[in-house]
Amino acid sequence: MSIVKIKDKTFETSITESELQKRISEVAAQISHDMEGKNPLLLGVLNGAFIFAADLMRQITIPCEISFVKLASYQGTTSTGKVKEVIGINEDLTGRTVIIVEDIVESGLTMKRMIEQIGTRNPASVHICTLFVKPEKLQVDLDIDYAAFSIPNDFILGYGLDYDQQGRGLKEIYTLKQ
Repeated sequence: MSIVKIKDKTFETSITESELQKRISEVAAQISHDMEGKNPLLLGVLNGAFIFAADLMRQITIPCEISFVKLASYQGTTSTGKVKEVIGINEDLTGRTVIIVEDIVESGLTMKRMIEQIGTRNPASVHICTLFVKPEKLQVDLDIDYAAFSIPNDFILGYGLDYDQQGRGLKEIYTLKQ
């Protein structure tokens, strides 16, 4: 296990790059199977999901499209619980199959808000694909179609996830050491 120091905190490897890529490949294969013939729109949530969304799309074997939305609910290592839309959805979603691609689902509040907003645009269906889910933190019922990893309530970074905007470029997932 390697250790990195980001600002005032120390993190150690918890998921290797090869483990990440293996699970992303499996999720992409499942989406390709489930969405055959549908040309889904992957809707990546910035900033954290940009690396996951890119790797996922490259491994999906059916026609699909991608766009991004930016929402913010974090400060430092804790969620503020308030979601504010920064960049909206520009695509016409009428009759489309939409797959929201998120880096991590914790409380579920961000995802609930996104689903509500997308639902007003008459999509054929909306699905959730997340790299990580923290089941013990969920505050709302969500139907998460694709979750690469179910993790405990630890603070993690790397592979797009950050600590005060730092650490996103790390190729592995690191967990905060107490």
